[in-house]
Amino acid sequence: MNNKEQVIEVIPYDLNWPKAFKVEASRIKPLFSGNFIAIYHIGSTAVPGLSAKPTIDIILEVKNINLVAAANNAMTELGYEALGEYGIIGRRLFIKGEEKRTHHIHTFQTGNTEIYRHLCFRDYLIAHPADAKNYAELKINLAWEFSNNREAYVKNKHEYIKVLEQKALKWCNKQMY
Repeated sequence: MNNKEQVIEVIPYDLNWPKAFKVEASRIKPLFSGNFIAIYHIGSTAVPGLSAKPTIDIILEVKNINLVAAANNAMTELGYEALGEYGIIGRRLFIKGEEKRTHHIHTFQTGNTEIYRHLCFRDYLIAHPADAKNYAELKINLAWEFSNNREAYVKNKHEYIKVLEQKALKWCNKQMY
């Protein structure tokens, strides 16, 4: 993985992000054909109107996580780097873009609670524009303060994300009943 410090840039919502997701999803899906379940646009670029780092986050849901490595070479041909679990047990992470990340593919086996957590967070922000606005303002301020320090940017928004995530999970659980 590229160890160069990346500039943290949070930009206004781009109407092209959903299209960029669809294009990339159509390229990735065939590589996992027998193992594929679903593909989801997650993260801030999946929330209309939300300022974000211009990196498309994607969840790829598969039948068997142990079969994902079979697609590593094909993913490399699409410009991705395979990073394995990379800090989250049961995930297989692929990143695209060295100096400027364009895509993250978070691959999970069906039934992994990380899928639900990410989808709830996304859907909660879509349904709660005031919380989305506050989150955007935090990200913009942190990007300005820590523009060359990805680790500090992530660390300083962590607690806020955890609070939002708990609200999102409660909200999603209520929606199911």
